[in-house]
Formats: sequence, structure tokens, C-alpha cells
Amino acid sequence: MTSRAGDLRIVPVDGSNVDQFLELIAGLAEYEKLPPPDQGARARLARDATSDPPPFQARIALLDGVPSGFLSYYYGYSTFLGRPTLYLEDIFVREEHRHKGVGKEMFKYCVREAQAKGCGRIDWTALQWNLPAHRFYEGLGGKRMEWCLFRLAEEDFGRALSDEEC
Repeated sequence: MTSRAGDLRIVPVDGSNVDQFLELIAGLAEYEKLPPPDQGARARLARDATSDPPPFQARIALLDGVPSGFLSYYYGYSTFLGRPTLYLEDIFVREEHRHKGVGKEMFKYCVREAQAKGCGRIDWTALQWNLPAHRFYEGLGGKRMEWCLFRLAEEDFGRALSDEEC
């Protein structure tokens, strides 16, 4: 496929490019002002992204052969629709490759994957402060939901399992 800047290919993560995938994840962490995956997480990511079958899908965007971004997604299921849901976990484009159509093509890739799997929808989140991402998704037809995202981290599992009153 062709982007505004040149030849764009979206390829699966495999043993030959898993290190590039991990570098791109570190770039996303830096952009989001979060700590990058530690060595243990990096090892698990490399193992899981290249396993057969993988627990999630990972792709790298190559713009003129240069790793320019990545996306990761997995499938859930909507009990209201009675159909699969594609959950877009991450989509990231390196700063020097933004505004060249890379992100848009990766998003379209997810839409085509969702269609092929018979999904009833695609879900994702964006950080509240990331207004460029909000504009990007809304420009592609994404609608902001009235839902609040909650997370239970591993360090809080014990509290959730205790019999203490909330």
C-alpha cells in the first residue's frame, strides 16, 4: 500500500522483527510518560508475540522499509451483539513518521481484520490528555463513550479477594 510518504507495509511480528517491536513499545511508553516494560515483560512480550497461536496480534508498520509504528490487538466477545469485538490495545507511530498516513493505514488494517472476523465493533481507549489521538479517532468515525475505564492491578488482587468491606 502507499502512504503520503512512500511504500507502507504492515507486517506480523515474528522472530526477525520482535526486537523492533519492543523498541517501538518503548517509544510508546516514552510518549505516554510511562515506564517501559521491564526485562521480564520484554521477554514475555517477545515470547507471546511470536508464539503459535499468539494470545494477541502484533504488527509493525514499515514505511519505506523503516519501522515506523506498531499496533497490537486481540479479540473479545460482546454478549449484547453476540459477536466478536476487536480490541485495539495499542497503536503508535514514531514522531518523525506522523502525518504521513501511517496511523490511518494501521487503523484501517484493524477495520479490515474486524470485518474478516465478523466483529460487531472495535473498542479502544485513549489517554484523556492525548487530544491529538482523540481528534484522529473522531476523524475516522470513532465515538467517545460514556464509560469509565477501571483497572485492577496485580498488586491489588489480594484486596479484591479479601472479605473486607469496600
